[in-house]
Amino acid sequence: MRIWIAKGSIWWILTVWASALISSVAAIYDHRFRIVAYFFISLTILFLAFFRDPTRAPDPDEVSDRPVMLSPADGRVMAAENDEVHIFMNFNNVHVNRTPISGRIKSIKYIKGSRIPAFMKGSVRNERNLVVIEDDDVECTVTQIAGTVTRRIVPYIKEGDFVKRGDRIGMIRFGSRVDVTIPPGFEPIIQRGDKIYAGKTVIAIQRSGTQETS
Repeated sequence: MRIWIAKGSIWWILTVWASALISSVAAIYDHRFRIVAYFFISLTILFLAFFRDPTRAPDPDEVSDRPVMLSPADGRVMAAENDEVHIFMNFNNVHVNRTPISGRIKSIKYIKGSRIPAFMKGSVRNERNLVVIEDDDVECTVTQIAGTVTRRIVPYIKEGDFVKRGDRIGMIRFGSRVDVTIPPGFEPIIQRGDKIYAGKTVIAIQRSGTQETS
């Protein structure tokens, strides 16, 4: 499987890589720079791991003959309610987010906020980005919530764009949380504590007898 670097992260990687290169050259002439060189080399490796963006496809065993919703984020399920799922993204998770359904980007609303840790209830007041996707009568909202380390949410889409289920919609840097609403007619099939993956894990399925959407 080929691993790509997440869009919007190249300058972060180049900055630490350049610092690693400069400090490594300096360490050749002055051993006191070795610690600095080791630090930036380690940071470069860490950033390459953090900003990875692997190719994703739904788990074959989870694909149903009924419409399904995919997870918008990697992480652990904090809560799985009938109408909403909360996902905590740890530092070592892939931080590129994906759309749970196919459809049109109806609206994008960016809200500035505080820096409360993403796993706490008060984090809903943090910097966040609300992305509403609609497909016929089905509509869901993906809320990207920034954590304490950075306030930067990087969007990949704009209002009016058409997206396919599992397409990339943006990234949150350095520890964060994603909430997704479950549309009427769908039911969650995951529970608190489950480890899930963006664009791969099915989190909800349309109930039997509900009219299918395109």
